[in-house]
Amino acid sequence: MGKFLVEGQRSLNGSVRINGAKNSALKLMVAALLGKGSFRLENVPRITDVDTMAGVLRALGVDVSFDSSAMQLDVSSIDGHTPKELVKSMRASVQVMGPLLARLGSVEVARPGGCNIGSRPLDIHLAGFEQMGATIDIVGDMYVARAPRLRGADITFRYPSVGATENIMMAATMAEGETIIRNAAREPEIVDIQAFLNGMGADIRGAGTPIIRIKGVRELGATDFSVIPDRIEAGTYLLAFLITGGSGRLENVIPEHIAPLLELVSAMGAKVVTQERTITIESPTKLKPFQVSTRPYPGFPTDLQPQMVAVATQAVGRSELEEAVFDRRFGYTQELCKLGADVTVNRSSVAIDGPTRLTGASLVAGDLRGGAALVLAALAAEGQSVIHGVAHVDRGYESMEERLESLGAKITRIEE
Repeated sequence: MGKFLVEGQRSLNGSVRINGAKNSALKLMVAALLGKGSFRLENVPRITDVDTMAGVLRALGVDVSFDSSAMQLDVSSIDGHTPKELVKSMRASVQVMGPLLARLGSVEVARPGGCNIGSRPLDIHLAGFEQMGATIDIVGDMYVARAPRLRGADITFRYPSVGATENIMMAATMAEGETIIRNAAREPEIVDIQAFLNGMGADIRGAGTPIIRIKGVRELGATDFSVIPDRIEAGTYLLAFLITGGSGRLENVIPEHIAPLLELVSAMGAKVVTQERTITIESPTKLKPFQVSTRPYPGFPTDLQPQMVAVATQAVGRSELEEAVFDRRFGYTQELCKLGADVTVNRSSVAIDGPTRLTGASLVAGDLRGGAALVLAALAAEGQSVIHGVAHVDRGYESMEERLESLGAKITRIEE
């Protein structure tokens, strides 16, 4: 496990290029299991979650390699036995269920792991597969699904689950007949997956809306594709400029994908200018407090909630944030309080009184986005902070310390 040493109170300035979206790249890698041939994926972030997913695919028989700018996937023969330990380490691994069930007729998947940020049951995924004709058994800590040929179905989700939308959409590409997903998640990453699958020969319409229609085809081929920019990484670096009172420019970003964040930081007093693929931000002398609630896209993203709470410690007055997506996502606030933050948690909401003079401390990152929030808070704190457990941060941010250093931060990685 590594740790970061952070010397705070340095204003960040400059430009940073946003990498490809973690939550798109992982699912595109999985979607390739539905096809045959050689794929080239551009703009794939070099993060540990991608490495873990590459390990899952290799265990299934896929040839995975990287060159200087892209990932190469060669899919020919595959099997349905996923490596248990790799699947348990990353929740996105459960996405292999849909593609393997559609292509092979059966799949065994270990109950997935990932960040401990709240209950994320798979019942929506499993119920969708069952409506398409699959039988699902739980054997020990394994899900075993079987379906000689999936059938199209009209499926209504009780909640717009991102993972279930992606999983059922992928399974339906080779099902018999048409599948309709109602109350589907609308995230940009789902639009990316639709474009990728259609490039392979699928027939999908409606991604980005609450209703997605998939007409099954007999087989899929291969395609080349470039991953969309990561909206959560973009938001994190935007807030890094803001919490340090700096000014900067985000490149390779799609502003409309983080519109709720841009509206919020503008209301806090920041000057934000957007162009087609860039965002510039100038921090105000004083940050105004805010009130916001996380929601499924296009609402304010839960994956920016911890970073937003960190920024709120420097706003003048009381900020309030409601977490309406996950039920255990405030664990990191105990670490913020070690820095001197004035944060009060009340079940699904949090109140932050500021501005607070933060002082360096020894901190422990417990999950990916909470870890990013601790880095942001440490950048604003007086003195040195030590952040342990940065392997969590590495799951979603490529070379975070190097990129922050290029903007003026003093941050060092030490491997333990």
